[in-house]
Amino acid sequence: MTDRLPISVSMTARNEGRNLPRSLGSVAGWVEEIVVVINDCEDNTAEVARGFGAKVIEHPWEGYRDQKKFALAQTTSEWVLALDADEEVSEQLRTDISDFFQGEHRRFNGALFPRKVWFLGRWITHGDWYPDLSLRLFRRGKGHWSGSPEHDKIELAGEVKRLTGDLHHYSHPTLNSYTAKIGVFSDYFLERQLAAGNRWSWTDCLLRPWWRFFRAYVLRLGFLDGFPGYYIAKATSFSTLVRYSRLYEHECDAQAPR
Repeated sequence: MTDRLPISVSMTARNEGRNLPRSLGSVAGWVEEIVVVINDCEDNTAEVARGFGAKVIEHPWEGYRDQKKFALAQTTSEWVLALDADEEVSEQLRTDISDFFQGEHRRFNGALFPRKVWFLGRWITHGDWYPDLSLRLFRRGKGHWSGSPEHDKIELAGEVKRLTGDLHHYSHPTLNSYTAKIGVFSDYFLERQLAAGNRWSWTDCLLRPWWRFFRAYVLRLGFLDGFPGYYIAKATSFSTLVRYSRLYEHECDAQAPR
């Protein structure tokens, strides 16, 4: 245990038995503790996690952000690395983190690093998906999960170090797995918009999708990622249209004959 870094890996998982060997294999034996919070699993997620020495806790689903809050509360090490089941600490990032704990960590309360996505047979290194700087390593007690239910993030008090190694992300193994999330996230979006008292507008539906494509594909050089870069920009534009159209749908439903 003395050679391991003073880090607890915090993870939530449901039916992730296929992904865990990659994600947990990138940290097992390197950190002090691995905590995996599971819910409603129908596969061997728990068994695989325990095989990597993880402490497995079953907890009812509370939504992305709040489930991660619960997992964070179960950790005990001085530092926490928040890792998703479809992510992997790359060799370079592992080296960067190990070097960080040679003494530099005493001056900081957290570290952020780029996240790189594997999509349609290649690493995405441009557009809206990269570098996607992620604050995932932080001193326990100084950081907490915040943000919206579907777009959670760590909020931290204190200085943050930027590392260069990539966190690998295997989030969308198929196109169907990507497009399936559009409707789910549009539900969350509609709830937030209604809570804020916002209404549908032509401007949002015309300009926002166009801007998302132009920003991702042209300004952020998504075209350099070939067809996957084009698909990401186009799908992001469509997703934006779906989200803002949900307000129109809601207003139509309110006027429908009863």
